[in-house]
Amino acid sequence: MFIKQGNSAAFVLRIIGLAQSTYYDRMKRRSRSPQAAPKGRGRPVPGYSITESGEKISDEQIQEWLLELVAGEEHVYGYKLLAKCLWNQYRLKLNHKKSYRLCQALDILQPQRQKRFKHPRKLPENRLITGPGQLWQMDIKYGYVAGRDRHFFVLSIIDVFTRVIVGYHRGTSCEAKHACQTLWRALDQHCAPGSERPVIRTDNGPQFVSHLFGDMCESWKMTHERIPPRTPDLNAFIESFHSNMERDLFRKEEYATFEGAYEALDRYMDFYNHRRMHTSLRNLPPVRFSEWVMSLEDRSAFFWPRKKAK
Repeated sequence: MFIKQGNSAAFVLRIIGLAQSTYYDRMKRRSRSPQAAPKGRGRPVPGYSITESGEKISDEQIQEWLLELVAGEEHVYGYKLLAKCLWNQYRLKLNHKKSYRLCQALDILQPQRQKRFKHPRKLPENRLITGPGQLWQMDIKYGYVAGRDRHFFVLSIIDVFTRVIVGYHRGTSCEAKHACQTLWRALDQHCAPGSERPVIRTDNGPQFVSHLFGDMCESWKMTHERIPPRTPDLNAFIESFHSNMERDLFRKEEYATFEGAYEALDRYMDFYNHRRMHTSLRNLPPVRFSEWVMSLEDRSAFFWPRKKAK
């Protein structure tokens, strides 16, 4: 419509974010006659497949063979194993895509298995955090070693109330077992025996949706919350910490080895916890702020007056 009004195609396409090649390709295909217009993009369907000896077998014959297979013992097979059966019996070269298409046309596809989650996702709740050890947030950050042209992982756990990094892992891999080990060490160091466990909040990374991580949280009787996709604001404290790490450390230094990167990261973590002042923590480092809060006899003296909600 805007192009018909006299605006240039390049100008309109830049506004709507469509590539010029895509636009002109669609215009070219639309200008063809309906008889010559292809049904889809890509090469046309040949209508046959080839055996090992080079013989052409029509799709109709292949479909007859497929029906014969599903009428017998092979009815338990899916489209991939049916293609394998045709190779074993007729030496027919049939890839999984075409096997799927032919089985779909015959309506003989096996029903898809429903994915079952051992630990269903629990969405975050709004909580009033009044002390340490009530809510921890976990997330993963990537660092880069220029000398090796490779990345490494940094998994961090932050206490939302005190901003203390209670545990972290760095390495060339970060699997569910590393997340469990890091969380276990943090609990051992920062939670007294018999005390209430903190709520753990993460995104939906494979480390956190794994059976191993879910089993650990269940065995330790911890609540594990997973934020919905594309909602990093619900994990804002750990996201903010990783943003500061990127700005203060990774953008300012280049590393030739993994050992050098890990040493720099360890120094930064020590600086952040023990010496880096936070204006939101009364200009105290996280560890000193935590010690100060724990020393208060009357915790209510800590909280600033707030306006009542309307």
